[in-house]
Amino acid sequence: MGIAAFATAVFALLGITVPALVGLIATLFIGYFFRDPDRVVPDGKGAVVSPADGKVVKVETVENERFCAGKCMKISIFMSIFNVHVNRIPYSGEIVKVAYFPGKFVSANLDKASAENEHNALFLKTGEGIEICFVQIAGLVARRIICHVQGGEAVVRGQRFGMICFGSRLDVYLPLQTTMSVKVGDRVSAGTTVLGELPS
Repeated sequence: MGIAAFATAVFALLGITVPALVGLIATLFIGYFFRDPDRVVPDGKGAVVSPADGKVVKVETVENERFCAGKCMKISIFMSIFNVHVNRIPYSGEIVKVAYFPGKFVSANLDKASAENEHNALFLKTGEGIEICFVQIAGLVARRIICHVQGGEAVVRGQRFGMICFGSRLDVYLPLQTTMSVKVGDRVSAGTTVLGELPS
């Protein structure tokens, strides 16, 4: 953003109107995209919050996928370029492992994006011993996944942990017995919207 703002200022001082206007628009868009508003995180026992802003495009039961053993619930959240792209921890616990996979860059709203696109999987164990997984998935335009946590690190629900640039997707894998609170088509907000309640 700083480079765009500097270039815009230079063009404006030189009186080069069109590049200055383009630079101004680019600077404003970059500032809008990288916004990071504070959120009020629910404190309900067992509540799993959304790790991303966006639209729920999938709520389904899956079995023996790479990110869960046996049957589990999978929630997919698609983030357009207009959503806040800061990602947040869905539940308090310990990050057991972070696994990065290079891959393709197909549109993040397609089912095959979960398996084929560049992605970063975070495996978390709660204080009650429940295992969940959430996966950052790069999209058609996004070419950079940012993650600030690592294996062995203690995290809390709603904590910022990274972002994906310019349109992407988050998949969340929860125990089969989770009581779901969202459905396909719902709009969710990172750190605020409750996706479901873990089994007690």
